[in-house]
Amino acid sequence: MSAKAPSRALTPSQTVGPFFHDCMLRPGVQCDALAGEHAAGQQIHVRGFVFDGDGIPVPDAVLELWQADERGVYHHPADARWTQRSEVVGFVGFGRVGTDRDGRYSFTSVLPGRVPCEGDHDQAPHISIAVFARGLLNHLFTRMYFPDEPSNETDPMLRAVPANRRPTLIARTVTPASTDGPREYRFDIVLQGRDETVFFAIA
Repeated sequence: MSAKAPSRALTPSQTVGPFFHDCMLRPGVQCDALAGEHAAGQQIHVRGFVFDGDGIPVPDAVLELWQADERGVYHHPADARWTQRSEVVGFVGFGRVGTDRDGRYSFTSVLPGRVPCEGDHDQAPHISIAVFARGLLNHLFTRMYFPDEPSNETDPMLRAVPANRRPTLIARTVTPASTDGPREYRFDIVLQGRDETVFFAIA
Protein backbone atom coordinates (compact mmCIF):
# COMPACT_ATOMS: atom_id res chain seq x y z
CA MET A 1 0.00 0.00 0.00
CA SER A 2 1.51 3.29 -1.10
CA ALA A 3 2.13 6.04 1.40
CA LYS A 4 -0.17 9.03 1.28
CA ALA A 5 1.43 12.08 -0.33
CA PRO A 6 2.02 14.90 2.14
CA SER A 7 -0.37 17.83 1.82
CA ARG A 8 1.07 21.14 0.68
CA ALA A 9 -0.21 24.61 1.41
CA LEU A 10 -1.08 26.96 -1.41
CA THR A 11 1.54 29.49 -2.42
CA PRO A 12 0.53 32.89 -0.99
CA SER A 13 -0.83 35.27 -3.61
CA GLN A 14 1.21 38.32 -4.50
CA THR A 15 0.17 41.61 -6.00
CA VAL A 16 1.74 42.60 -9.33
CA GLY A 17 3.97 45.65 -9.48
CA PRO A 18 4.72 48.42 -9.09
CA PHE A 19 7.47 48.02 -11.67
CA PHE A 20 5.87 49.06 -14.96
CA HIS A 21 7.54 52.47 -15.09
CA ASP A 22 11.02 50.96 -14.71
CA CYS A 23 10.39 48.19 -17.26
CA MET A 24 8.28 49.95 -19.88
CA LEU A 25 9.32 53.59 -19.76
CA ARG A 26 13.05 53.31 -20.22
CA PRO A 27 14.78 56.03 -22.29
CA GLY A 28 13.88 55.63 -25.93
CA VAL A 29 10.78 53.57 -25.15
CA GLN A 30 8.36 56.15 -23.77
CA CYS A 31 6.51 58.10 -26.45
CA ASP A 32 3.85 60.64 -25.55
CA ALA A 33 3.43 61.94 -29.11
CA LEU A 34 1.58 59.58 -31.46
CA ALA A 35 1.84 62.22 -34.16
CA GLY A 36 4.14 65.20 -34.61
CA GLU A 37 3.08 68.79 -35.03
CA HIS A 38 3.48 68.56 -38.81
CA ALA A 39 1.37 65.41 -39.22
CA ALA A 40 -1.75 65.72 -41.34
CA GLY A 41 -5.04 66.12 -39.48
CA GLN A 42 -6.46 67.93 -36.48
CA GLN A 43 -3.96 68.09 -33.62
CA ILE A 44 -5.30 66.86 -30.26
CA HIS A 45 -4.07 66.82 -26.66
CA VAL A 46 -5.49 64.19 -24.29
CA ARG A 47 -5.05 64.23 -20.53
CA GLY A 48 -6.63 62.37 -17.67
CA PHE A 49 -6.19 60.27 -14.54
CA VAL A 50 -6.11 56.57 -13.72
CA PHE A 51 -8.13 55.78 -10.56
CA ASP A 52 -8.41 52.61 -8.50
CA GLY A 53 -11.66 51.22 -7.08
CA ASP A 54 -11.55 53.61 -4.13
CA GLY A 55 -11.19 56.65 -6.34
CA ILE A 56 -7.51 57.05 -5.46
CA PRO A 57 -5.16 58.03 -8.33
CA VAL A 58 -2.74 55.29 -9.41
CA PRO A 59 0.78 56.79 -9.56
CA ASP A 60 2.59 54.04 -11.47
CA ALA A 61 0.25 52.88 -14.24
CA VAL A 62 1.37 52.66 -17.87
CA LEU A 63 -0.87 53.15 -20.90
CA GLU A 64 -0.11 51.79 -24.36
CA LEU A 65 -1.91 53.64 -27.13
CA TRP A 66 -2.74 52.72 -30.73
CA GLN A 67 -4.70 54.64 -33.31
CA ALA A 68 -5.26 55.14 -37.02
CA ASP A 69 -4.24 58.33 -38.83
CA GLU A 70 -6.62 61.03 -40.03
CA ARG A 71 -7.77 58.79 -42.90
CA GLY A 72 -8.40 55.75 -40.72
CA VAL A 73 -5.18 53.99 -41.78
CA TYR A 74 -2.89 52.24 -39.27
CA HIS A 75 0.89 52.68 -39.40
CA HIS A 76 1.45 48.94 -39.57
CA PRO A 77 2.29 46.45 -42.34
CA ALA A 78 -0.88 44.50 -41.51
CA ASP A 79 -2.86 47.44 -42.89
CA ALA A 80 -2.29 47.17 -46.63
CA ARG A 81 -3.50 50.74 -47.13
CA TRP A 82 -0.46 52.08 -45.27
CA THR A 83 2.00 50.99 -47.97
CA GLN A 84 -0.21 52.65 -50.58
CA ARG A 85 0.11 56.09 -49.02
CA SER A 86 2.43 58.26 -51.13
CA GLU A 87 3.75 60.45 -48.30
CA VAL A 88 3.35 60.32 -44.54
CA VAL A 89 4.91 62.96 -42.30
CA GLY A 90 5.17 62.74 -38.55
CA PHE A 91 2.60 60.03 -37.81
CA VAL A 92 3.56 57.05 -35.63
CA GLY A 93 0.21 55.87 -34.29
CA PHE A 94 1.68 54.20 -31.21
CA GLY A 95 2.62 55.61 -27.82
CA ARG A 96 3.40 54.60 -24.27
CA VAL A 97 2.92 56.93 -21.30
CA GLY A 98 3.00 56.59 -17.54
CA THR A 99 1.01 58.28 -14.82
CA ASP A 100 2.78 60.69 -12.51
CA ARG A 101 2.65 60.65 -8.70
CA ASP A 102 -0.80 62.25 -8.88
CA GLY A 103 -2.11 59.56 -11.25
CA ARG A 104 -2.11 61.97 -14.20
CA TYR A 105 -1.14 61.16 -17.80
CA SER A 106 -1.16 63.06 -21.10
CA PHE A 107 -0.28 62.62 -24.75
CA THR A 108 -0.60 64.40 -28.09
CA SER A 109 -1.72 63.12 -31.47
CA VAL A 110 -4.11 63.84 -34.33
CA LEU A 111 -7.81 63.10 -34.49
CA PRO A 112 -8.09 59.58 -35.98
CA GLY A 113 -10.33 58.78 -38.91
CA ARG A 114 -12.96 56.09 -39.19
CA VAL A 115 -11.61 52.55 -39.52
CA PRO A 116 -13.25 50.00 -41.85
CA CYS A 117 -14.65 46.84 -40.30
CA GLU A 118 -16.90 43.96 -41.25
CA GLY A 119 -20.54 44.89 -41.60
CA ASP A 120 -22.39 47.95 -42.82
CA HIS A 121 -20.70 50.60 -40.67
CA ASP A 122 -17.11 51.72 -40.22
CA GLN A 123 -15.80 52.11 -36.69
CA ALA A 124 -16.06 55.56 -35.17
CA PRO A 125 -12.81 57.48 -34.54
CA HIS A 126 -11.16 56.06 -31.44
CA ILE A 127 -7.88 55.38 -29.67
CA SER A 128 -7.20 51.87 -28.34
CA ILE A 129 -5.65 51.71 -24.86
CA ALA A 130 -3.98 48.91 -22.89
CA VAL A 131 -3.65 49.55 -19.16
CA PHE A 132 -0.85 48.13 -17.00
CA ALA A 133 -1.11 48.81 -13.27
CA ARG A 134 -0.26 47.39 -9.86
CA GLY A 135 -2.38 44.42 -8.85
CA LEU A 136 -3.39 43.51 -12.42
CA LEU A 137 -2.35 39.98 -13.37
CA ASN A 138 -3.44 40.75 -16.93
CA HIS A 139 -3.46 44.16 -18.54
CA LEU A 140 -6.81 45.69 -19.50
CA PHE A 141 -8.03 46.86 -22.89
CA THR A 142 -10.35 49.77 -23.50
CA ARG A 143 -11.05 52.50 -26.05
CA MET A 144 -11.40 56.25 -26.01
CA TYR A 145 -14.06 57.67 -28.31
CA PHE A 146 -14.68 61.33 -29.09
CA PRO A 147 -17.73 63.38 -28.03
CA ASP A 148 -20.18 64.83 -30.56
CA GLU A 149 -19.08 62.26 -33.16
CA PRO A 150 -22.15 61.16 -35.20
CA SER A 151 -20.61 57.79 -36.10
CA ASN A 152 -20.56 56.81 -32.40
CA GLU A 153 -24.22 55.86 -32.86
CA THR A 154 -23.34 53.14 -35.37
CA ASP A 155 -19.95 51.99 -34.06
CA PRO A 156 -20.22 48.19 -33.57
CA MET A 157 -18.11 48.15 -30.40
CA LEU A 158 -20.06 50.93 -28.71
CA ARG A 159 -23.36 49.34 -29.69
CA ALA A 160 -22.25 46.13 -27.96
CA VAL A 161 -21.91 48.05 -24.68
CA PRO A 162 -25.04 48.78 -22.58
CA ALA A 163 -26.18 52.36 -23.13
CA ASN A 164 -25.67 53.36 -19.49
CA ARG A 165 -22.02 52.22 -19.63
CA ARG A 166 -21.02 53.90 -22.90
CA PRO A 167 -20.15 57.26 -21.32
CA THR A 168 -17.12 55.62 -19.66
CA LEU A 169 -15.64 55.21 -23.15
CA ILE A 170 -16.22 58.76 -24.39
CA ALA A 171 -13.80 61.58 -23.62
CA ARG A 172 -14.91 65.01 -22.47
CA THR A 173 -14.17 68.14 -24.48
CA VAL A 174 -11.92 70.64 -22.73
CA THR A 175 -11.61 73.14 -25.57
CA PRO A 176 -14.32 73.58 -28.26
CA ALA A 177 -13.67 72.64 -31.87
CA SER A 178 -13.81 76.32 -32.89
CA THR A 179 -10.72 77.16 -30.80
CA ASP A 180 -7.47 77.66 -32.70
CA GLY A 181 -4.73 75.15 -31.97
CA PRO A 182 -5.02 71.56 -30.72
CA ARG A 183 -8.35 70.30 -29.44
CA GLU A 184 -8.07 69.20 -25.83
CA TYR A 185 -9.88 66.24 -24.30
CA ARG A 186 -10.02 64.62 -20.88
CA PHE A 187 -10.37 60.88 -20.46
CA ASP A 188 -10.24 59.29 -17.00
CA ILE A 189 -9.80 55.54 -16.53
CA VAL A 190 -11.38 53.87 -13.48
CA LEU A 191 -10.08 50.37 -12.82
CA GLN A 192 -13.06 49.09 -10.81
CA GLY A 193 -16.03 50.16 -8.77
CA ARG A 194 -19.26 51.98 -9.51
CA ASP A 195 -17.85 54.12 -12.34
CA GLU A 196 -15.54 51.43 -13.73
CA THR A 197 -14.41 52.02 -17.29
CA VAL A 198 -15.65 49.42 -19.77
CA PHE A 199 -12.87 46.95 -20.59
CA PHE A 200 -12.93 44.50 -23.50
CA ALA A 201 -12.00 40.82 -23.62
CA ILE A 202 -9.41 40.40 -26.39
CA ALA A 203 -9.17 36.86 -27.70
